[in-house]
This record gives sequence, structure tokens and C-alpha cells, in this order.
Amino acid sequence: MKTAPPMRLDNLLSSLENASEPADLQQVIENLRDLYAIDHMVYHWVSASGDQFGCGTYDPKWVQRYLKQDYLKIDPVVLGCFQRFHPVDWKRFDWTGKQARAFQKEAIEYGVGNQGYSVPIRGPNGQFALFSVSHSCTDADWEAFVREHRRDMILIAHEFNRKALEFEPDRAPEAAQALSPREMDAMALLAMGYSRAQVAETLSISEHTLRVYIEGARLKLGATNTLHAVAKAISLGLVRI
Repeated sequence: MKTAPPMRLDNLLSSLENASEPADLQQVIENLRDLYAIDHMVYHWVSASGDQFGCGTYDPKWVQRYLKQDYLKIDPVVLGCFQRFHPVDWKRFDWTGKQARAFQKEAIEYGVGNQGYSVPIRGPNGQFALFSVSHSCTDADWEAFVREHRRDMILIAHEFNRKALEFEPDRAPEAAQALSPREMDAMALLAMGYSRAQVAETLSISEHTLRVYIEGARLKLGATNTLHAVAKAISLGLVRI
């Protein structure tokens, strides 16, 4: 009997490319999890209208528990990634609060793992997606894994997002609205992680004037808050970092 050929990343990315419906992505993500010999791999996106799609390898009991308890509102990974634009290790999030510690303890009990790494993704029309891998191991082993596979994780994250967007209904491109030069400067500096005080100082304006620019950009972009405005400005190509 012939043995199955070993899984390779390029083969699995080809399977991802050839997926014809959202359900196909589940098998791909399970195979990718097995390829990297980790506990879990998860992809989840939320559109600007609130529509959601996800696939992953968490225990279904944990997924049900997460949804029932509405943990999306307190999950330090989700909250932390929404404020970031670059891949991040879960140890960098704030786990000091009572709710966060209880959530972390429960997640580990359900097998999520004590280590994790997430790639935040901003897409068109205000889409926010998150690709995460997690595992139970020592800090040293996890650091070695991330160091070796970081590029692969970023590639996989964006390939999943690109494919998932093909399945999004009514995916007409959103017309970019013109921001003033000062509004674009403000959005770009905020996207780079500057505080409002630092942005105002860099632009040689008062914080009151800065608030006017930020609010103007938010209204033009149809964003619900400043973070949403920054994400939409980036996804629409209005600012680059």
C-alpha cells in the first residue's frame, strides 16, 4: 500500500486557493495545524456590517462556552490585536485583570494552550480578521517556534483572509473618500502607535485641533471610533505605514 506523501506548506496553500466554499477551509486549517505540530490554529473575521466567519481547531465545547459567555468583550487577545497592526505574542497582552486571569485559566483548561501568537489583519470595507496559533509548551520552545515559523504564519494568515473574502457576499469595493492632508497625517501617526499628545506635538498643533482632524477623518470614513478610522484608512490605502 502506498503511503500518503508528506504534507507541505505549498501543497496546503494550493488546497486553500482551490477551496470552493467556506466549509473547505476547515480541512485546510486542520492540515496546517498538523503540519506545524501545534495544538491549535484559528482564523476569524468580522466585516464592517457585523457578519462573521471562522474556522479552527479549538474544542467545540470551548467555542460554545466562549460564545455563550460573550468572551469576545473581555478576551485580551482580541482586544489587544484590535489596537495593533503587527503580529504579536500573547505574552505581550495585559493579563493582569481579574477577568483576564480567569479567562486565561479557563481557556487553558479547555486545551487552548499557555502560549499563543496572533496576526491581526485589516481588509476592505472595515473588515477586521485575526489568525492565531496556540500551543502548550515552555517559553523557550515557543520562542523558538515563532522565530522559525513567523514568516509562514503571516503568509498563511493573509492567504486565509484573501480566500475568505472571496466568499463574502456583496463584496463591492468601497470608494475611498478624500481626507485632507492634515487628516491623513493624523491617521498615519496614530497608525504608527503615536499617542494623541505625540501626534499633536509632531504636527505642531494643539490637541483640540487634532481632535477636529480625527473627528473629520472618522466621519468621512464612516468609522465608529478612532481605531476603526485608522484601520479603514489603512485598508483603503489612504494612509501607509
